[in-house]
Amino acid sequence: MELQISRAIVNEWFGKFQEHLQSDVIIIGGGPSGLLCAAELASQKIKTTLIESKLAPGGGMWGGAMLFNTIIIQNEAIHILDKYGIRYKECGDGLFTVDAVEATSALIYHASHNGAAIFTGMCMEDVVVKADRVCGVVVNWNPVKRLDMHVDPLSIMAPHVLDATGHPSEVVKVLCAKNHVSLNLPGSALQSERSMNAEAGERACVEYTGQIYPGLWVSGMAACGVSGSNRMGPIFGGMLLSGMKAAALLQESLTKCASDA
Repeated sequence: MELQISRAIVNEWFGKFQEHLQSDVIIIGGGPSGLLCAAELASQKIKTTLIESKLAPGGGMWGGAMLFNTIIIQNEAIHILDKYGIRYKECGDGLFTVDAVEATSALIYHASHNGAAIFTGMCMEDVVVKADRVCGVVVNWNPVKRLDMHVDPLSIMAPHVLDATGHPSEVVKVLCAKNHVSLNLPGSALQSERSMNAEAGERACVEYTGQIYPGLWVSGMAACGVSGSNRMGPIFGGMLLSGMKAAALLQESLTKCASDA
C-alpha cells in the first residue's frame, strides 16, 4: 500500500505540473485578488496556474485584523460574496462583517474547483523576458529560497503573468531591478505602498489593476504598491473587486489575441 500511495501522489502531481508548464495566465500570489482572479478565469476554461509560496493560499485574509478572524467588505463588493456563497452581516455605513476563515476557504475552493492549478510551497524568483515582454516566470521551492541553497530553478510559461504578491509587488520589483525597466506610474514599484488610508487604498487597488508592462499585470495590494498608493487594513472589498477586474481584463486580452491570430 505504501508504494501505491507514493506512486499515485507522484504521478498525479507531476502530471498536473507538466500540464501547466504552459498556461494562458500565471498568477503569482494566492491572496484574495489572486484567488478570485483564478476562480473567474478558470470558470471560463482559461488555463490558469497559481503559484503560492506558503503551504496554504489566502494571504492576509486568513489573519483578519490582528488575528481577529473577522474582515470588512463594503457594499460595492457584496455581489461577489453572493456569487461565491459567502455569508455576511451588515454593520452600518455600507460596510459588512465577514468571517475571514469562511471567505478565504471559499475562494480557495472555487479557484481549485473551477479548474485553476494551484501549486503551494513554490515561489517566483525571476521572470522570463523576451522581445521586451514578460512571457513566463522562474520558480523554485520556497524552502530552497529561504535556506539560500544553490539549486537551479525551472521556468513555466504564459503570455500573461499577474503579480498578486501583495505588499512586496515581488514580480514587478524583479522585472524593474534586473531589466532596468522604469514604469510610467505615479509611484515607484521599488517604494511600495504608502501609509494607511483605507478609502484611498481601496480606490487605488481597483483603479490601478491592469497591465503595467507587456505581459505583466498587477492586482490587489501589488496595484497599490506600484501606484505609490496607500495600504487599507482589514477591508477586503477592493481586493475582491481588483481580482474581478483583473480576470475581465485578462480574458479580454486573451480573446483579442485569439481573434488577431
